[in-house]
Amino acid sequence: MRTVLTALLAFAAGVLLMVLVGHSASHRVATASVASSASSPANASSSTDSDDSDADDNWPSQGPSPEQVVYAQPNMVHQALTQLSPRVPGKTNLYLVTFAGDGGEDVFRNEAEYAAQLFTKRFGPTAHALVLENNPTTLQSHPLADWSNLESTLDGVASAMKPDEDVLVLYMTSHGDEDHNLLVDMDPIPLDQIGAPDLAGILKKRPFKWKVVIVNACYSGGFVPDLRAPGTLVLTAARADRSSFGCGSDSDMTYFGKAWLVDALNKTDNFVDAFQLAKNDIAGWENEDKLTPSEPQIDMGSGIAQQLALWRKDITPGPAVPFTPPPPSASSAPDVAR
Repeated sequence: MRTVLTALLAFAAGVLLMVLVGHSASHRVATASVASSASSPANASSSTDSDDSDADDNWPSQGPSPEQVVYAQPNMVHQALTQLSPRVPGKTNLYLVTFAGDGGEDVFRNEAEYAAQLFTKRFGPTAHALVLENNPTTLQSHPLADWSNLESTLDGVASAMKPDEDVLVLYMTSHGDEDHNLLVDMDPIPLDQIGAPDLAGILKKRPFKWKVVIVNACYSGGFVPDLRAPGTLVLTAARADRSSFGCGSDSDMTYFGKAWLVDALNKTDNFVDAFQLAKNDIAGWENEDKLTPSEPQIDMGSGIAQQLALWRKDITPGPAVPFTPPPPSASSAPDVAR
């Protein structure tokens, strides 16, 4: 009897062991299959390729790679600084730096390049200009408009000028958000955004005594409190809680860019008078288009009006500089509010 019971128990134990081993092996196979599927190069590649395809839509098919563009930036900034026209001694000089932040729309590139042409051609040898811009067509001709290049450029300009006498003019144009950040974008290169405190901090680290800062973007009035300072004139395309208008693929210039740069500064060399002319024009266009008024803002610190008058005293404005947009880069998307 004992022998029979022992045999039966041994048989039952064997069956149980086979069941457990089979279940464990089955579980390992299933787990390995799931893990293999989750880490499959084909699946991961498909997801990444889809994202990259969207990010690379504006990147030129012919030309440098994103890594090559990034690697070239220090030298491009250096070259741009060496190409600044020489300072005119004995006079107040003006140094313009334009910053076109969004590489997805040509309108910002257009403004940055036109501003440089306007200042140097119309205002004579005491006006100097350097362009930073994000655009697929100019990756090899202009330094990127990014935080690092802005700081390097301002350092170079501070060395070229007399910071206690000359005037820095910084023209920032891009999209803006309700938290008062400027869009800085040249996909697929990852770039830091620039907010109002950031821009104020960048300028405070430099020795510029006299500054004109133009922020052309939605909600740009929110930059005024941080930028407000003695010796500083701040102009913005909108108040802190309003959109500005005129960007997108159907426009060559923003409302503010056309009104202040193309129309007003071709009539007067006084930046404040030009702002008032531009503000009136913009209000008329917005009324015609039944848009919520953007209400451009102005803030003038002590002394800057007198320093700009000293600069104007030594110049004889040339003829109006016509605006001719460069060929489109096919990167712009339709848009109205910014």
